[in-house]
Amino acid sequence: MLRKDMDADVKYIQTDGYRAPEAELQNSLAQAGLESDSGCTTAVDLWSLGIILLEMFSGIKLKETVKSQEWKDNSSAVVDHIFSSNALVYPAIPVFHLRDLIKSMLHNDPKLRSTAESALINPFFSIPFAPHIEDLVLLPTPVLRLLNVIDDNHLYNEDDYEDIIEDMKEECQKYGTVVSLLIPKENPGKGQVFVEYANAGDSKEAQRLLTGRTFDGLTGMRLHV
Repeated sequence: MLRKDMDADVKYIQTDGYRAPEAELQNSLAQAGLESDSGCTTAVDLWSLGIILLEMFSGIKLKETVKSQEWKDNSSAVVDHIFSSNALVYPAIPVFHLRDLIKSMLHNDPKLRSTAESALINPFFSIPFAPHIEDLVLLPTPVLRLLNVIDDNHLYNEDDYEDIIEDMKEECQKYGTVVSLLIPKENPGKGQVFVEYANAGDSKEAQRLLTGRTFDGLTGMRLHV
């Protein structure tokens, strides 16, 4: 992310989806050939970090969410909804403190936004909790890798290959919205099925339900990647 601090000559602030409101305003003015009176401070970094933490907790990309009118009208209510929907998924995390920390980072007014110093003394960081070893080793992602599913002979028969693509999409869509599905014909990843879901929750549920299933005589093994 490029950021304009004080007198630094930076016109455009990246990355889309993680820009604070004042950064969006500065970009708009720069595109119109105008200068911003106030510019941006390190508060834009706290906003970006707040979005990243919210994405990590929810398991979904929030690029479209933060552009929505609902977010602009009441972002606090949107954060509350995300936490209420995921509270049972992460019972070991002190969610109320994490929720309040994220809210403090996402104030529209940068003067009211949490500073790095105040964020670090938030109660969330002082409450000890021990994550399960599986959570550390297999962090949930929206991408699922399916192994031992396709015989190599099917990769080089175009009709078989296209049929397999369609069959796999149809099967995987039973567990959530499939964004993309890829079966490489050559290494790396030859014969493996990579399924990208809209969010990590769907991917994890698909992993649970598909593991051990038999396809064309092969017993599949599923791993997050």
